[in-house]
Amino acid sequence: MLLEKELSDKSIEKNFKYLNLLSKQYPTINEASTEIINLQAILNLPKGTEHFLTDVHGEYEQFIHVLKNASGVIKNKIDDIFGNRLIQNDKKSLCTLIYYPEQKLDIILKQQKNIDDWYKITLYRLIEICRNVSSKYTRSKVRKALPKDFSYIIEELLHEESDDMDKQEYYGEIINTIISIDRARDFIIAISKLIQRLVIDRLHIIGDIFDRGPGADIIMEMLTNYHAVDIQWGNHDIVWIGAASGSEVCMANVIRNSARYANLSTIEDGYGINLMPLATFAMDFYSEDDCEKFLPKIEYNRNYTVSEIQLIAKMHKAIAIIQFKLEGEIINRHPEFKMDYRLLLNNINYNKGTINIDGKTYTLNQTSFPTIDPKNPYKLLDEELELIEKLKSSFINSEKLNKHVRFLFSNGSLYLKFNSNLLYHGCIPLNEDGSFKEVTIKDKKYKGKALLDRLDILAREGFFYKENTSVKQYGMDIIWYLWTGPFSPLFGKEKMTTFERYFIDEDETHYEKKDPYYKFRNDEKVCDNILIEFGLDPKESHIINGHVPVESKNGENPIKANGKLMVIDGGFSKAYQCKTGIAGYTLIYNSFGLQLVSHEPFESTEKAITEETDILSSRILLEQVVKRKMVGDTDIGFELKNQLHELKLLLLAYKKGLIKEQTKK
Repeated sequence: MLLEKELSDKSIEKNFKYLNLLSKQYPTINEASTEIINLQAILNLPKGTEHFLTDVHGEYEQFIHVLKNASGVIKNKIDDIFGNRLIQNDKKSLCTLIYYPEQKLDIILKQQKNIDDWYKITLYRLIEICRNVSSKYTRSKVRKALPKDFSYIIEELLHEESDDMDKQEYYGEIINTIISIDRARDFIIAISKLIQRLVIDRLHIIGDIFDRGPGADIIMEMLTNYHAVDIQWGNHDIVWIGAASGSEVCMANVIRNSARYANLSTIEDGYGINLMPLATFAMDFYSEDDCEKFLPKIEYNRNYTVSEIQLIAKMHKAIAIIQFKLEGEIINRHPEFKMDYRLLLNNINYNKGTINIDGKTYTLNQTSFPTIDPKNPYKLLDEELELIEKLKSSFINSEKLNKHVRFLFSNGSLYLKFNSNLLYHGCIPLNEDGSFKEVTIKDKKYKGKALLDRLDILAREGFFYKENTSVKQYGMDIIWYLWTGPFSPLFGKEKMTTFERYFIDEDETHYEKKDPYYKFRNDEKVCDNILIEFGLDPKESHIINGHVPVESKNGENPIKANGKLMVIDGGFSKAYQCKTGIAGYTLIYNSFGLQLVSHEPFESTEKAITEETDILSSRILLEQVVKRKMVGDTDIGFELKNQLHELKLLLLAYKKGLIKEQTKK
């Protein structure tokens, strides 16, 4: 009776074609009923834990550790489960074992005299932890996550009933047999990785995986194998996307950034891109130039010799000049970008060594421009054209880079709405009064959500469209604009003063005015308007943001607009830690609410394993729910409710005989 009150014949008639298709998947009343019961039960499980990170900038060791310890979630689980049953040192050892099972076991096997006893104790502890972290999932979901080699055994042990005396001997014998047949080591590794897998249901990366640190390719490889992840592109990601697309100017920017931070290994070793042509070119044209202003920031990478550093400086300057020339081509090609003020090479007086910017004349700190023709400063030399073609071939033919960029497209976007949170890396361009900024793209104006939607499509066209088409070229130019344009939601500044920082000493020329968004992000009304623009309820939604490091040491609060907006860039990259005073923020969103976690600097993986040092982290409870959030309160829950409605319609259609059961013969 209840089913018939909820549904109607009209609903069945309206959805009849779809219900016929659904009946192929659930061909009987029993199968449809079973799935209804299953989905209804899932809706009443606690929501999974979400983990938010941003601006990791190639810091792969810290990134991997934060991923493994789930921003302290595993440590807290162990404290909750074992309480006073374990001393602190044993808890630390257990944490380290879960984070780095292979490496830690190698050490333990050399130290332990009675390894079988240690195995038995450890296996029971790990099973207890695994049982706890798997409790919020269905058996089906846990089963899919189980390692193949031990899936049956782990499933049996996870569903052990502590008060079932008849089975105690059975479970004990499983443990004993694992040890006796020399499978304990492999089992510990498998169950430790399963714990890591189960403590986090979904990972959100809010941009800037690339540049600065030495291991962006390592991070990307990890993400491609992660069970559930989404990525909101950052400006440093988009420029790599552009390079992989074949954008020459994006390639130049990628190489220049890497040279600046002495991080050419990511390009050469990580992605197999040959930089020898650039080194040869640089030595040919800049051999007499000390390129002092282009010396790399070796404090972030000390593995270079003096001669290597000098070569990198020459490569750095050579590619920077090529970048400025290529940018001039795009600016002239797209007057709608309104970036003529960035055409600086033709403002230089090459005889006097001065430059005019905004009506003021400045003396250049270096005057060696062997590849620039003062009469035609944006013209590329034949040697530069040849070099660009070689670099372009290396970038677009890098199989690994292509794989990673395709992953950024399949799992990423400019923004994401997920479980009442709005995630984006940089900003939503605003006017000085806090209203949405209109940006012209091909004679049409866009603002707010429509602007980000259009830019997202154009970026994809820049990568996926065929070579030598106007659609692809425009898409690649838009990708470059997203990297540096004045109204780019990823860049969020009026201009990128790259030239000025290299060639002019006066700090006033280095200033990069931020988009008004950064003035208004502490305004609750403006944040509400942004949430409404993206179709979210401002009463229960949040904006989660990265891009601009929060200067925690100067008292800046990452929580803005009375909790409506959270900036979780706290200096994950070592390059920013002098500003922030910490080593990054992460955000945890579980069924009980939101927690912001601040991290101290991570020393090394080696110390974490040998000395069992963990990242020191502090937690701030941002928002605690009155009623625990269940799967039914999430986006997935909304989808499941739709499925339930359709299944109930199918069940009613079966009962009314409008669709016949398909019994097996």
